[in-house]
Amino acid sequence: MHILMKEKIENSALFLKNKGIAAVEWAVVLGTGLDGLANEIEILQEIPYPDIPHFPGANQAYQKGHLLYGKLEGKLVLAFQGRFHLYEGYDFFEITYWVRVFAALGGKRLIISNAAGAINPNFDKGEVMLLTDHLNLQGGSPLALKGMETLGELFVDLSQPYSKPLRSRALSLAKTHNLKLHQGVYAAVVGPQLETAAEYRYLKIIGADAVGMSTVPEVIVGKQLGLEIIAFSVLTDRCDPEDLHPIDIPDILAMAKKGEQQLIKIVKGLVGED
Repeated sequence: MHILMKEKIENSALFLKNKGIAAVEWAVVLGTGLDGLANEIEILQEIPYPDIPHFPGANQAYQKGHLLYGKLEGKLVLAFQGRFHLYEGYDFFEITYWVRVFAALGGKRLIISNAAGAINPNFDKGEVMLLTDHLNLQGGSPLALKGMETLGELFVDLSQPYSKPLRSRALSLAKTHNLKLHQGVYAAVVGPQLETAAEYRYLKIIGADAVGMSTVPEVIVGKQLGLEIIAFSVLTDRCDPEDLHPIDIPDILAMAKKGEQQLIKIVKGLVGED
């Protein structure tokens, strides 16, 4: 099994190299809260996920499922337009596969975005949160697979999952652009159902500022591979257990677009300053 995992990663990376995709410093995950960044990239290659050997195909209705290779602020980047989730039926290896392929191409720095619900009462929908830490509530780990030790260290240190230097730069960029950028703890749950009022109370008690259904497995694998990581949540709804409203998908998508405009400025600044 472990030999097959390594072979798959190597085959995917070789396919992309043969497509002319050279080593890049940065990768960006265009989650629900950052898809608009694709319009800012000078695209040199656009490859649907199913065309890449061994790559899962994105099923999420609001994410395209393409790999973009191009220039952002004059720098070569890989942008993953869509991600994979436990609630879609993928396993942890499939969910984090793209991280391993990026590292196999020589990648070093990873920008992750997601859409999340705001639990902290001081946060509002349409705003952005910079992740300082996380809570893994998905019931498993992408490192708890047989043979995983052949792909990197198993006992990965997560005392600093999110890069302090990159976080400092992001806060400075937010100040320069006069953008509100919260900082907080992200809780990753399985989904796809949203939480009950009792579950939101629980998440608040254990220290979560926002809740979503992704990101944490990718960060764990990124740390195993020695990547420098920064992550952002676009806050799409308020999760007040004392004033909980039925889900409103159009409003969630509208709030994602509102926060996206702020986040694009920060991401472009991070890549451009490097």
